[in-house]
Amino acid sequence: MTTFFLARHGETTWHADHRYAGNSDVPLTRHGLGQAAALGAWAVDAHLDAIVASPLSRAQRSASPSAETTGLPLRSEARLVEIDFGAAEGLTPDELAEQYPAEWAAFREAPATNAFPGGESGRAGIARALPALDELVEEFPDGRVLIVAHATLIRLLFCELAGMDPDGYRDLLPVLGNCNVTTIVYPWATESRAAHHPRIRLLGYDVPPWHAGL
Repeated sequence: MTTFFLARHGETTWHADHRYAGNSDVPLTRHGLGQAAALGAWAVDAHLDAIVASPLSRAQRSASPSAETTGLPLRSEARLVEIDFGAAEGLTPDELAEQYPAEWAAFREAPATNAFPGGESGRAGIARALPALDELVEEFPDGRVLIVAHATLIRLLFCELAGMDPDGYRDLLPVLGNCNVTTIVYPWATESRAAHHPRIRLLGYDVPPWHAGL
């Protein structure tokens, strides 16, 4: 079983306006760089075996301090990129409601199933990202891996691995703090008789790095 520390990237220049960034390469703010530094300070004592990040610059810049403080190489994994929001990229919820009312309504009803025009569904994102985690489990079967990625993808993966319907991620997990840490053990061999067996054990969700367990 591998312990994964899933961290969202730091604050970006689109954060204040709640714009959908998706695959757009949006830079971090100064505050976002500070958040990345805090994650790097946490990483010093986290006994990590690997640091892996989405190739988008906001994830790479957020993971870089952790690589510097631990001396580990920063690995880039294209399958951990954010969901492609297509026509929604760069738009706010209000702008989406005005410009794409039907598509926005469909997304809100089933956000993992319904993609924006020219975009990718959340379920497709899960299908591409999950094999990357499985390969890291094979490489680090008892290891500790920091993954720096994106809010929507992390929440979708969490729902999928926890045995919950990913279409409920916006209601169940409405926010994910920048550079906060979600800690899971995967795969988890449960003895539970629950109808929907979780594939992970959750050790912490959306925890600021200075409070995250090691």
